[in-house]
Amino acid sequence: MIASSLRGRLLVASPALRDGNFDRTVVLVVEHTEQGALGVVLNRPSATGVADVLPRWAPLAAEPDVVFVGGPVSPGAVICLAETVPGRSDSDWTPVVGQLGVPELGEDPQAPPEGLSRVRLFAGYSGWAAGQLEGELEAGGWYVIDASPHDPLSDQPDDLWSDVLRRQDGPLRRLASFPRDPSTN
Repeated sequence: MIASSLRGRLLVASPALRDGNFDRTVVLVVEHTEQGALGVVLNRPSATGVADVLPRWAPLAAEPDVVFVGGPVSPGAVICLAETVPGRSDSDWTPVVGQLGVPELGEDPQAPPEGLSRVRLFAGYSGWAAGQLEGELEAGGWYVIDASPHDPLSDQPDDLWSDVLRRQDGPLRRLASFPRDPSTN
C-alpha cells in the first residue's frame, strides 16, 4: 500500500541515480496508485518539432515547441500534458496538478480536444511497477518536490533540474551546482 499518491509532484533525480535514462531528469508524476506509477520527463526535449508530427497541435505547443522524450517506456506512445480552462472536470480529462492534466486523445489524435490553452507532447513515458518507485525513493534515487506552476511547461527545460533544486532549502539547494562529472571537479 502506498503512503500517499505522488500525482502532480516532481521526482528530481539525485546525483546517486546511476541510470542513463534518468541522469539529471525532472519527472512529473501523472499517475501513482498501488499498481505502480507513470510520469513524463520534463527536461528532455527532442529535435522533432510538434509541427512535424502533429501539425494541428503546433499552435498550442508550449515553447520549445518540440516533442519531448517522456521516458524509456513505449517510445511510440504519445502522452499529452495540457493546460486547460479552470474548473474542467469531464471524462476526457485526467487532472494532474493545478490547471494541468492529461486529455484523452480519442479516436483522432490528429485533432486537439477543445478547451486547451497550451500543450506539451511526450514520446514515451517513465513507468514503475507496484512498489518499484517506493524502492527507488528509499534507496535515495529521487527527491520528491512540489511542482511550481511553471515547471511542467517550462520554456527552459535544459535548466529545469538545477532550477528546481535551487528553489529548495538546505542541502538540496547546494545540489543545483553539482557537477555532471564530479571526478573532473
